[in-house]
Amino acid sequence: MAKNNGKEAAKAQHDKGKLTARERIDLLLDKGTFTELGQLAELSSINYDLQEKKQPGDGVITGHGKISGKQISIFAQDFTFMGGSMGEMHNEKIAKLQEHALKTGCPIIGLFDSGGARIQEGIHALDSGGRIFKNNTLASGVIPQISVILGPCAGIAVYSPALTDFIFMTKKISNMFITGPDVIKSVTGEKIDFEGLGGPLVHNEKSGVAHFITENEKDCFQLIKLLLSYLPQNNLENPNFISTNDKPERQNNNLAKIVPKDPKKVYDIKQAIEEIMDKNTFLEIQQLYAQNAVIGLARLNSNTVGIVATQPSVLAGCLDINSSDKIARFVRFCDSFNIPIINLVDVTGYLPGVDQEHSGIIRHGAKVLYAYSEATVPKISLVMRKAYGGAYIALVSKEMGYDRVIAWPDAEIAVMGAEQAVNIIHRKELQGKDAEKVKKQKIEEYKEKFLNPYDAAKHGRVDIIAEEKDTRKTLISCLEMLMAKREKRPAKKHGNMPL
Repeated sequence: MAKNNGKEAAKAQHDKGKLTARERIDLLLDKGTFTELGQLAELSSINYDLQEKKQPGDGVITGHGKISGKQISIFAQDFTFMGGSMGEMHNEKIAKLQEHALKTGCPIIGLFDSGGARIQEGIHALDSGGRIFKNNTLASGVIPQISVILGPCAGIAVYSPALTDFIFMTKKISNMFITGPDVIKSVTGEKIDFEGLGGPLVHNEKSGVAHFITENEKDCFQLIKLLLSYLPQNNLENPNFISTNDKPERQNNNLAKIVPKDPKKVYDIKQAIEEIMDKNTFLEIQQLYAQNAVIGLARLNSNTVGIVATQPSVLAGCLDINSSDKIARFVRFCDSFNIPIINLVDVTGYLPGVDQEHSGIIRHGAKVLYAYSEATVPKISLVMRKAYGGAYIALVSKEMGYDRVIAWPDAEIAVMGAEQAVNIIHRKELQGKDAEKVKKQKIEEYKEKFLNPYDAAKHGRVDIIAEEKDTRKTLISCLEMLMAKREKRPAKKHGNMPL
């Protein structure tokens, strides 16, 4: 491609622990399937002696090929040419590839390794970047978009990944930031290194910008292939049906061991997911971020499903600001690409606290309500132990549009827990001498009257009360019945989501 893309340039990449752009494409795509586009394209700017530096390809390889036999579009930034900087022609090549992917309805994968806008080309580099961002937006919800950060991703380079569906980062080589450590130090006086500012752990644990973190590039590409196996090519197709050979009638006898009867005792919801879904098919997304909620893709009777689950072992599974954002975005992704959604619910409500309120839990929590109400794919909710208050409405309520609500026989469905409710309802009665005795009596009365799924079932709020061991069989039965679901929404340009 370029004059400096020989052994010396490859060695420079390898010395940094990185593969070259072409090595990455070869490793990711099926062998012999890549067709390159725009190989001879060059920059046209004459600023700062750029004509003496120009090389064919302008620092990015674009084209199309196949992964597991399915067509994809792909671009790979070449850090060995001007640090992978994004100039006008560089950006135009990416934009044209995006437009090609949209026309042909295939996923697009971007391999990012760039220091940002090419300063020497001035505003031309910025404007052409705007075309990429617009295309990202137009492609959103139409074709899957995957961004892979395999080096620096700075300045304008970071906004394109942020507009895509999934971001992969790799330890030791990936960084994302708007402004680097030197600029931050000069403006705010804060001292921080590249890893601390925008490394893989930062964006997987703290910011929530990234969705996956891997040990190396080879592992990263294997994970991308796995993710793609769950997805359709575009929004007009259904996800792949891949036989898992797990029996639909398999009973979930282990759930009684995994989930304690005492609603106050913690457990790992991921163990329950593994027990219910087809064996070894759960792919968790944003594993390190907002761990009080668990999201991911799995197979149920060989069909792709999206899983949203509350995690009792973290913050008692309460929803907070970050978990609300995490859930809402995942639900919208599933709805965009015809992936049914299954909720596994064991939740006491939204996390209380001054910081949560002042930071906008109302606005962020409303995103969950918006996402589920907007979604037209099959939506199934299973109440495992408890579902209280606003979190019940968001994750369970039939009036929110859930197609099927299932509950275990001992599930508690109410505005709040028995003790809290009694403290409010019987406040005056609990001030006498026999307060403790009265309280115990009232708690039992409240539990019998409200904290069971049978009262909800009598009023049509619960469709099925299923034994724990029959959970998988019940979910499969509901899913099969709902696969042909069609639902329309009012005609409009778009809604105004509480961002």
